[in-house]
Amino acid sequence: MKNTALTSTHEALGAKMVPFAGFNMPVQYEGVNAEHDTVRNAVGVFDVSHMGEFLIEGDHALALIQKVTSNDASKLTIGKAQYSCLPNEEGGIVDDLIVYKVKDDSYLLVVNAGNIDKDWNWIQSKNDVGATMRNLSDDYSLLAIQGPKAVEAMQSLTSHDLAAIDFYHFIVGDFAGIEHVIISATGYTGSGGFEIYCKNSEVKQIWDKVFEAGASYGIKPIGLAARDTLRLEMGYCLYGNDIDDTTSPMEAGLGWITKFTKDFTNSEALKAEKEQGPKRKLIAFELDERGVPRHGYDIVDANGHKIGEVTSGTMSPSLNKGIGLGYVPTLFSEIGSNIYIQIRKNAVPATVVKLPFYKK
Repeated sequence: MKNTALTSTHEALGAKMVPFAGFNMPVQYEGVNAEHDTVRNAVGVFDVSHMGEFLIEGDHALALIQKVTSNDASKLTIGKAQYSCLPNEEGGIVDDLIVYKVKDDSYLLVVNAGNIDKDWNWIQSKNDVGATMRNLSDDYSLLAIQGPKAVEAMQSLTSHDLAAIDFYHFIVGDFAGIEHVIISATGYTGSGGFEIYCKNSEVKQIWDKVFEAGASYGIKPIGLAARDTLRLEMGYCLYGNDIDDTTSPMEAGLGWITKFTKDFTNSEALKAEKEQGPKRKLIAFELDERGVPRHGYDIVDANGHKIGEVTSGTMSPSLNKGIGLGYVPTLFSEIGSNIYIQIRKNAVPATVVKLPFYKK
C-alpha cells in the first residue's frame, strides 16, 4: 500500500483511511454529506496525489498523443488542458485522462491512479515515433481546491489573478510561497476551483498555507467519498465503474471527446459505430420513489426483464433523491423513459434524465 506525502496529515486530522487504487487514502473526515455541502457552497480540499502524471516531450510528442488519444490535441495551445481518453483496439477505453500543453513540445498527461502502470505500458507500446516519456507519478502531489469560494479564498497565495484563469486552462506560477506550481482551473466536482500540481517535498507547505488562507471561508479537508457523490451529481464518468476496457466512447456519451479529424487507435471502428449508432448507451436516471441505487444493481423493464445494470449510484446530498448511471439498450435511453432499479426484492421506478443531475 502506497502513501501520499500527506498521509500522516490526514491521520492527524482524524480521517478514516481506506485502501484505494493501491494507496492509503482518506475516504472521509466529518462525514460525506457535510463534506459534499462544503464543496458545493464554500471551499474544500482533496488530496488526490494518487493520480498519475506522465511527461511526453520532444519533436514527436504531439504525434504520439494524437495517435493514442481520442481528442484532437493539435487544438491545444500552451496553458490549455483537454479531457480525452485512450481507446483500445477492441472498441473499449484503456483510461480517461487530461492532457496539458506545457510548452510547444511538452505535454503533461494526468491519468487515473489505478491505471498508472497499464497506461504507461500502453502508451509506451505505441511510441514508435521516438517521443521522450517520463513517469513523474511518484514524485508529484496533487491538491484539488474546489468550491465557489476557491478563487477568493486562494487569491492571497499567488501573484496571479486566479479569476482570469478560464475553465480547462492553467498557468505555471507562484503559489503558497513555492515557485513553478501548476495552477489549473480543472476539477471533478462541478463547483469550480483549482487543481494544484507540485513536488512531494512542497505539498505540506502548500496544504498548510491553503488552510490558513481559507480559514475565514470555511475551508475543510474533503475525502474520496464526497468526491464520488460530487462527480456523480455532475454525471462525470468514473473509470472502472462507468467506463472500462469494454465500454466504447460512443456508448459512454463521450463522442464529444472523440474527434475523427485524425487517425488514432481504433478510430475507423469507432467512426463506424458513431455512424450506425451504438446498441447501448450510458444513461442517467433519478428514482421516482425513495431508495438508493448501488453499483451492480440490475436495471429492469416494466415486465421485470433485466436490461442493464447500475454502474454508479448514490443518494444525492444536493437533491435528496436516488440518482445513478447505467448502460441500457438504446431503445430505453431516451430522456423521460421509464425504467426500474431492482433494489433487493423491489423494482423501484426511475426516470431517464438529462445530465447534469445537479444544476447550480
